[in-house]
Amino acid sequence: MTVEGAGKLKIAGDLTIKGITKQVTLDVEGPTQEIKDIWGSRRIGATATTTINRRDFNIVYNRMLEAGGAVVGDQVSITLDMELTRNQ
Repeated sequence: MTVEGAGKLKIAGDLTIKGITKQVTLDVEGPTQEIKDIWGSRRIGATATTTINRRDFNIVYNRMLEAGGAVVGDQVSITLDMELTRNQ
């Protein structure tokens, strides 16, 4: 994990799809300021994003359009919206 600035992190980890593991880097915004909800729990949130090439994970299915071009692009965006709760 590296700190890129206030509220910006980069976290590297392994992603496995169809038995193929590749290292990916997530760009993280957050965590947010901790808040106390109406039930007394403390909460924070964060969003992480990355883009992978589906062919790197052997996902090669593609149907061609009649006018040309592919139905599915090779670049896949992944977004994780997280909410973490800690009981008091």
